Amino acid sequence: MQGRTLNVAYIGNGKSANRYHIPYVLARQEKFRIKAIEARHIDHTAWSEVPGVAYTTDLEGMLDDPEVDIIEVTTPSDLHFEMAKKALEAGKHVTVDKPFAATAAQAQELFDLASAKGVTVQCYQNRRFDSDFLTARQVLASGRLGHVFEVVTSYDYWRPRMLAGKPLDVVNQAAYGHASHCLDQLISWFGMPDHWRGELRQLQGEGMANDYFDYDLYYDDLGLKATAQANYSTAFPRPSFALYGDRGAYIKWDKDQQERDLKHFYLPSGHDDFGLDAPGQWGTLRYEDADGLHEERVPSVRSSYSQWYDALYETVAHGVPQLVTSEETMMQMRILEESARQLR
Repeated sequence: MQGRTLNVAYIGNGKSANRYHIPYVLARQEKFRIKAIEARHIDHTAWSEVPGVAYTTDLEGMLDDPEVDIIEVTTPSDLHFEMAKKALEAGKHVTVDKPFAATAAQAQELFDLASAKGVTVQCYQNRRFDSDFLTARQVLASGRLGHVFEVVTSYDYWRPRMLAGKPLDVVNQAAYGHASHCLDQLISWFGMPDHWRGELRQLQGEGMANDYFDYDLYYDDLGLKATAQANYSTAFPRPSFALYGDRGAYIKWDKDQQERDLKHFYLPSGHDDFGLDAPGQWGTLRYEDADGLHEERVPSVRSSYSQWYDALYETVAHGVPQLVTSEETMMQMRILEESARQLR
């Protein structure tokens, strides 16, 4: 496969495929070609047809196509394991949208199957390329905060009616849906925690949707607590990232802006300002040195989820180790699964 364009096919033709995957593949046409999209019902009323792509209801036919190199699973979450397993059994490299699976046992089965078939499988952790996350990493690496003892990332919303009246469904709600990104960011940044604590709540009451999470990951050698939290009923969202050290602090209020632009169909191809923070959205750094206390705005790192596809290309075409490792995903799955047992 070295040096050639890779053929990608999708299982699923909904919001995930059309908003969070396809625009970024189309921005890398020198590396990827979208060959086919499979869905149980082909309907272009919600999402426009992508030119040059074959739409099909024949899943087996798409999996049997020898020209397809990579299958991306973008179905509803409860189908991720089943569809990923089918694609791996067909000998395809596989990308699975989050959550990767429902249980750690399912995740391990997928990794074992990929190894036996000589292909790769990994979770689509595009938010490793969120600008707020990358800027926070840059600030920490600068050393200006001294010893950083606490890092907090929040994924708050004012959406009190988004899950109103919905019964408990662990895999399709807050923890598996959003904490999967937040936990991955922290694990990819600091590694495997020495120990951790997870609190999940159902703000509508027992038996209802999980709409709140709070995970604390502890890194003893670093003297660090890293927290991932979210509340869907927060009229004043907390900072997207907050870093606290013994010489200062860094606060970034606004999340990465790529999702904002995607929702307005302002796409990465052809727009140089796609996902770009305005100066008023930059984070604030306050730190002390020999000259006293300083405060400055920190320009946000420029990034794109297409960088995830750059890494995928290097893995499939050139054998570079995959960006999201099985160990990172297994740690995340254990945290999600074990925490979910407290829900009733």
